[in-house]
Amino acid sequence: MALVSIIPMLLTFVFVHHQVAIMEARLDVGVCYGMLGDNLPSPAAVVQLYQRYKIGKLRLFDPNPDALAALRGSGIEVTLGTKDQDLQSIASSVDAAKTWFDTYVQPFIGSVNITYLAAGNEVVPGDLGQYVLPAMQNLQRVINDYGHSGIRVTAVAHGSTLGNSYPPSSSTISDKARGDMVGILKFLSSSGSPLLINIYPYYAYVSDPATVRLDYAQFTATGTVVQDGSLGYSNLLDAMADSFYWAIEKEGVTNVNLVISESGWPSAGNGDFTTLELARTYNQNLVKRFLANTGTPKHPDRSLGGFIFGMFNENQKPAGIEQNFGLFNPDGTPVYDIVFN
Repeated sequence: MALVSIIPMLLTFVFVHHQVAIMEARLDVGVCYGMLGDNLPSPAAVVQLYQRYKIGKLRLFDPNPDALAALRGSGIEVTLGTKDQDLQSIASSVDAAKTWFDTYVQPFIGSVNITYLAAGNEVVPGDLGQYVLPAMQNLQRVINDYGHSGIRVTAVAHGSTLGNSYPPSSSTISDKARGDMVGILKFLSSSGSPLLINIYPYYAYVSDPATVRLDYAQFTATGTVVQDGSLGYSNLLDAMADSFYWAIEKEGVTNVNLVISESGWPSAGNGDFTTLELARTYNQNLVKRFLANTGTPKHPDRSLGGFIFGMFNENQKPAGIEQNFGLFNPDGTPVYDIVFN
């Protein structure tokens, strides 16, 4: 292979006869580091891979001590999640939250650039949803007591948080989620933290390919595809984000920004819906979307950054598409080339 341009997330690496030319990195795009595989590189090797490709942000789903230790001195910005099963304990008291913080976070303060703590992952609506807000409040109290002003507390939402999502202006928080989400949103509003959202145009497309255009899902449409009042949408990701903005603001909360905590496209597992080329096209264009540092039609004043899911194909996830969202194979080679100009 004479020339391969690989842009996992942020910039162009041009390999020509094993010589590497590195362009300026942008640190406003990240990659989720999932660990559900029995053949993945060591955390130290993974951090080296992030550094090699100048990936500036990493989302870690739970506080794995080996991964956090490997991140020491790397400068990589880390969004750190709690395990869902720890939410009830963290929510029970400030002392319990402090014990969790002292175990998993405090030992790494100063050497790991932890910017966000996320209370669970996609647990609203659900039985654990009731614990998210008190867990966030207790963690915030611990952070305040320690004086760690650089760490903010947030939560992660997904599509079922919305009761209606089309068109974006008709979106609402679902009845099942509202009881937990309104308090979470008010907390985020008062603390100045964003809401993390997991949004996947892939799933919308494959659920109704006769209605949802592929070019709309993949950022390749050349003009407006969906008109919602005065707002026009040429890609589904922006529409999905604005659905959250509309729903949040209908609850009286107008100042909570969004960060995309997961988005991606699987490269195998579902026939013609999951080819290498479709995955490459989506993720290449998602990189461009993030690096453009622009907002959505509803909020052009708010940049929309985030994370691509995920770093690796993980063989301990359910068989099929779940094992094929990775940008990299477990041996560290790219699953496909992403060219960025």
